[in-house]
Amino acid sequence: MPSQTPLSDIRNIGIIAHVDAGKTTTTERILYYTGRKHTIIDVHETKDLKSSTTTDYMEQEQKRGITIQSAAVSTFWRGKKINVIDTPGHVDFTIEVNRSLRVLDGAVVVFDGVAGVEPQSETNWRLADNYNVPRICYVNKMDRSGANFQRCVGMIKSRLNARPVCIQVPLGSEDNFRGMVDLIEMKAYVWFSDDKDAKWEIWDITDDLASKLNLTVKEDLDNIASIPALRAELVDTALEMDDAAMEAYLESGEEPSADVLRTCLRKGTITSTFTPVLCGSSYKNKGVCQVLDAVVDLLPAPTDVEAIKTVDEDGNPNGERLSSDDAPFAALAFKVLNDTYGSLTFVRVYSGVLTKGMSVLNTTRGKREKIGRMVEMFAAQANPIEEARAGDIIALVSLQETDTGDTLCDAAHPVILERMRFPDPVISVSVEPKTKGEQEKFSIALGKMVRADPSLRLETDRETGQTILRGMGELHLEVTLDRLRTEFGVEGNMGKPQVAYRETITKPVEYTYTHKKQTGGSGQFAEVKIVFEPLERGEGFVFKDETVGGTVPREYVPSVAKGLEMQKEEGVLASYPTVDFRARLVDGKYHDVDSNALTFEIAAKACFREALKQAGPILLEPVMKVEVVTPDDYLGDVIGDVNRRRGTVLGQLERGTNIAVEAHVPLNEMFGYIGQLRGMTSGRASYSMEFSHYEPVPRNVTDEIVAGRSKAA
Repeated sequence: MPSQTPLSDIRNIGIIAHVDAGKTTTTERILYYTGRKHTIIDVHETKDLKSSTTTDYMEQEQKRGITIQSAAVSTFWRGKKINVIDTPGHVDFTIEVNRSLRVLDGAVVVFDGVAGVEPQSETNWRLADNYNVPRICYVNKMDRSGANFQRCVGMIKSRLNARPVCIQVPLGSEDNFRGMVDLIEMKAYVWFSDDKDAKWEIWDITDDLASKLNLTVKEDLDNIASIPALRAELVDTALEMDDAAMEAYLESGEEPSADVLRTCLRKGTITSTFTPVLCGSSYKNKGVCQVLDAVVDLLPAPTDVEAIKTVDEDGNPNGERLSSDDAPFAALAFKVLNDTYGSLTFVRVYSGVLTKGMSVLNTTRGKREKIGRMVEMFAAQANPIEEARAGDIIALVSLQETDTGDTLCDAAHPVILERMRFPDPVISVSVEPKTKGEQEKFSIALGKMVRADPSLRLETDRETGQTILRGMGELHLEVTLDRLRTEFGVEGNMGKPQVAYRETITKPVEYTYTHKKQTGGSGQFAEVKIVFEPLERGEGFVFKDETVGGTVPREYVPSVAKGLEMQKEEGVLASYPTVDFRARLVDGKYHDVDSNALTFEIAAKACFREALKQAGPILLEPVMKVEVVTPDDYLGDVIGDVNRRRGTVLGQLERGTNIAVEAHVPLNEMFGYIGQLRGMTSGRASYSMEFSHYEPVPRNVTDEIVAGRSKAA
């Protein structure tokens, strides 16, 4: 059965941007103008939880007015099927952009006309570069005070190292934003109303265009004055993609037709030679239909992009799978979602046909999956389907063995598709259920959340016994705990993890301890003389038996070692494990009747407790090796902040256009660091850290820790 929509008529696109640039608002307008919705809900109208935009349907999204998880919708424009994924713009949810871009063929990058290129715009642009995703740029919010189109285009060039080519120029800005000039058709599109159903008028480009629109602001007049130069640049740039068209233009001097320009622009966009730039105001309902035209005309169909790469079990490329209905079935699972419908696994079908009831192979895990319900998602709404073909983005209900990044394919033609790359978590907190009786339910729900979100990690601290949840930022972890409440009906508490401190000694001490206990009948007796000595960092605990003449019988020596081994786990300062010391058993006494293994174990424990108080005990703390990557503008602030955190800067390295600062910083000073770093650098810096070594804690900090432990005890 042939596909209802030919592959060449499918556009799989993502809407990506920095937070609050207008992605969700743009998506709402796309759905309205393509006829998939009959009303428009704006983001600011959802905070009472009584209504929601199509793609921001989660309670957490409505409350905060931001997108938290990507949502897929499908629509049609000019006979082309457009699968749209609206993605988050907050840095904590970059994973959603990452996995969406991995399965998309093109992207619309939305910029705030006032702020221009913002930090998350840079992150998302780099992700699109990693996955070779062709893009068009849309400068939104041209109606806002301070909007400046040319400044935004300049930032796209300088900050993103891109090659923007304007295919539109705004007519007016702020309250006087009236529309745009189409540099391909050389026509002006003019609106005289902000109403969602207002029609635009098409005007010729004339010398009195500014006066007819009452434009008097210098930037607006400069935009109109730049039209001839920008048109010439557009023609020259586009014709680079077609030697014959360029030659004809140079010979005749006649400008190419709009169709020729569009063909050339499409080729350049798909190969990422340059990036077309449009403008508009989604909130004021101006320019969205023109963005849809650009998606259809300039962004690729699944057949226009490189074939998906296949890899071996070690991740090394070993071939490719062509996008075609006739090829064997292969799909990539790019997202797992816990939903009212059960577990939903979102997949992008790259080749072949998938039908209900098929048995497919998960080659990543070597497991078979039976395909039950298949649905096409319209944000939160699931529409049952019977088959999916190459180019489709669908969801499969209740798969048991498939996680994010896994490949599903025809068992007779097994392949593994190139996997996704996920960022490492940067922040950790301890989590626990609000009530002890919900421990099992809490653990199961948390496990499902971690399975659905590869940027979350879950682990148990063996020393503190805490459940540690690691994620991309404080908002990410806060939202995760809130979703446990709304999706699984279980509430949790979040706290600061305990730092795994250690204790050690600074000077040798010799101590004799006699354990004597007499109650009616046989008593208890054991005496040990032990020398405790400090060792170098990392040498742990060493026990030596140096007794002579049988002062401590051979059979009791292991009991002395066992007593010390047990007691060292609870140090004398703040009850943390004691490390890096040697204990030499040099002498002792015993009684033929009252001595036994237990008495020597008790004596060894007590000897440890008393002796170490005289051995200059100190606290050790874990020190992390931290690398902060920051633009040069913020270098001084970053280094100053590292010093304030008791850190030691080890060096600086050039990392592209940024500087990487390497430092040693105590772990206890790193909690909450990601939020402060982003605030200090306007969100443009990032960091990573790993354990390095233990170091003595300063006296004043030790006093605070000991006091805190005593109070808690």
